[in-house]
Amino acid sequence: MAIFANSTSLSLSKALDVKKRLFQGFDSLKQLKHVHAVLLRLGLDEDNYLLNMTLRFSFDFGDTRYTRLLFNQIKQPNIFLWNTMIRGLVSNDCFTESIEFFHSMRKEGFLPNNFTFPFVLKACARLSHFRFGIILHAFVVKVGFDSDVFVNTSLVSLYVKCGYIEHAFKVFDDIPCKNIVSWTAIISGYIAVGKCREAIDMFRRLLEMGLRPDSFTLVRVLSACVQIGDVGSGDWIDRYITGIGMARNVFVATSLVDLYAKYGNMEKARRVFDGMGEKDIVTWSSMIQGYASNGLPKEALDLFFKMLNEGLKPDRYAMVGFLCACARLGALELGDWGSNLMDRNEFLANPVLGTALVDMYAKCGSMAKAWEVFRGVKEKDRVVWNAAISGLAMNGHVKAAFGLFGQMEKFGIQPDGNTLVGLLCGCTHAGLVDDGRQFFNSMGPVFPFTPTIEHYGCMVDLLGRAGLLDEAHHLIKSMPMKANAIVWGALLGGCRLHRDTQLAEHVLKQLIALEPWNSGNYVLLSNIYSSGHKWDDAAKIRSIMNDKGIQKIPGCSWIEFNGIVHEFLVGDKSHPLSDSIYAKLGELEKALKAAGYVPKTDNVLFDIEEEEKEHFLGCHSEKLAIAFGLISTDPKHTIRVVKNLRVCGLCSCKEYW
Repeated sequence: MAIFANSTSLSLSKALDVKKRLFQGFDSLKQLKHVHAVLLRLGLDEDNYLLNMTLRFSFDFGDTRYTRLLFNQIKQPNIFLWNTMIRGLVSNDCFTESIEFFHSMRKEGFLPNNFTFPFVLKACARLSHFRFGIILHAFVVKVGFDSDVFVNTSLVSLYVKCGYIEHAFKVFDDIPCKNIVSWTAIISGYIAVGKCREAIDMFRRLLEMGLRPDSFTLVRVLSACVQIGDVGSGDWIDRYITGIGMARNVFVATSLVDLYAKYGNMEKARRVFDGMGEKDIVTWSSMIQGYASNGLPKEALDLFFKMLNEGLKPDRYAMVGFLCACARLGALELGDWGSNLMDRNEFLANPVLGTALVDMYAKCGSMAKAWEVFRGVKEKDRVVWNAAISGLAMNGHVKAAFGLFGQMEKFGIQPDGNTLVGLLCGCTHAGLVDDGRQFFNSMGPVFPFTPTIEHYGCMVDLLGRAGLLDEAHHLIKSMPMKANAIVWGALLGGCRLHRDTQLAEHVLKQLIALEPWNSGNYVLLSNIYSSGHKWDDAAKIRSIMNDKGIQKIPGCSWIEFNGIVHEFLVGDKSHPLSDSIYAKLGELEKALKAAGYVPKTDNVLFDIEEEEKEHFLGCHSEKLAIAFGLISTDPKHTIRVVKNLRVCGLCSCKEYW
């Protein structure tokens, strides 16, 4: 008896050692196999508890073949072991195999429980097996789990994934005690089928029930706000998030940054960003892209370099924002340098990155490099083709753009509205009115889409530049949609070019009604009144601006030198080389006058003295930038200047009051 007792005690001791080892976890499958061998040697291979732990750990290494071999050696697997196998297979994306195991379990006479159904239903959802899902739903009711919140939540997710939102809501509505996972499932379902307003309403109901959403729920409902542009709901959700102390959660805060950035409120986006204790690369990328896409390229670049100083490597989204900012500033050298932060093969293998690089080179005037990247992109989607066509068009290579368009069709890439925008812009730059009309009229009869407001804007611009102002005005009046500020602005450009002040006055009144905050429209209308000596009308416009507190947007020009972007304002004397810059301008002015040049002061439409007009014309922001470029570079260096406003007939004078 004593010998038997000692033997039993030793076995229990070793079993406890094995259990302790299992609780510690494993670094490799080899370690796990070693413990499995110990189980077999000690005769513990029938201990389902220890075997269950072994099975669970084996799934951590992704080798489901070994796990199946281990399971097949078990003499009498119980429901827990079957559930572990089904759960593990689902977790390793082996959805078909998990359903097969479910069928095998049923053949062995085991009834599924509330731990089995959620994972089998998840496998059905991932495979979109709607019919089998219906069978499982009936089985759930039959075995009495139709009130279980976890099972029903899985059913909601199944119906959502298969596109049956009404079925999903019916199941959700019948859940007696809904938890936060259930609410999140139905909210995600509404978002998946494009019913974002309903998703936001469900979130309100969730709060009314006294439930506290988790980070995933908040991220989902904020994504709904982004999709429908509901910044108002985003604002109150932001306040709620702050109230419950989740504003520093990296996932929630990043969603808020994305919301505000996508709808142009970069001040709020920055406030959320700066308040985050922890920021991941997604957060930085959202802010950088937000600045770049909202006309704040300098801020985008500053943040990009701050990110690099934090030791973070840019991902493709940060790089797209960076390249977009470089394109806006004409910063070719900086964009070229930044593109080397990632392997060139990444640009050529990823159409999004490739498009951004093509666009940057094209907008900086280096079409040869843009073309080189375009040719190297491995899988050219329609967006890449469009970027190349637009790049050729904006750089004056209109025939090449037309040729590339022909190749695009030969390769079976169907053009879209953006393709035609690029072609129409090319026609505008080259003054090809007939070609532009042909492309415009082909939308609908030839191409399977109708002209959008962007296409009308391009045509108005083309006709206006060609002096066909009446035709352009008639086109605006015949549009099937209401003209926006871009369309009217295109007609205004033609009026200014061809000095039609009467039509320009009408256009500016339309623009002021559409953009009551835009100072430039008031300035130009006042200038027109001034040019016609209507001083009272001009003064009235200025008075309206003052009463409304409208501040004029200062003209600003940027020039890149040695990878650094220099910024100039009108009359700017803040630059370290300011004395040399103005000295260079003086030299140029003397040389021009000696050559017989007389400044056209009628571009400055104000009631001021001629000498003062000449002074203003001489210190425009772009002239300061050019002078800086001349004193800083050798004669062979290309000078690229980018301006935030239209460059005038002598700088457009839009930057002056």
